Amino acid sequence: MAKEKNAVYRVTDVIGTSSVSWEDAARSAVKTAAKSLRDLRIAEVTKLDVKVENGKVTQFRTRLSLSFKYGA
Repeated sequence: MAKEKNAVYRVTDVIGTSSVSWEDAARSAVKTAAKSLRDLRIAEVTKLDVKVENGKVTQFRTRLSLSFKYGA
């Protein structure tokens, strides 16, 4: 088994939104973050909420803590 080199990872919070579902909001957040963050590892859901307008849910929001490789 090959040894993995030591690495440093950073964690940052992002919020994805969707009019469809919390899962879709999470996918949107990861897809967007992946465009500028390299080597994403873990996305942990830390909060779910919804936006309500006129008594109806209009938007799902998913907050994620993203772990990614920290560049030197």
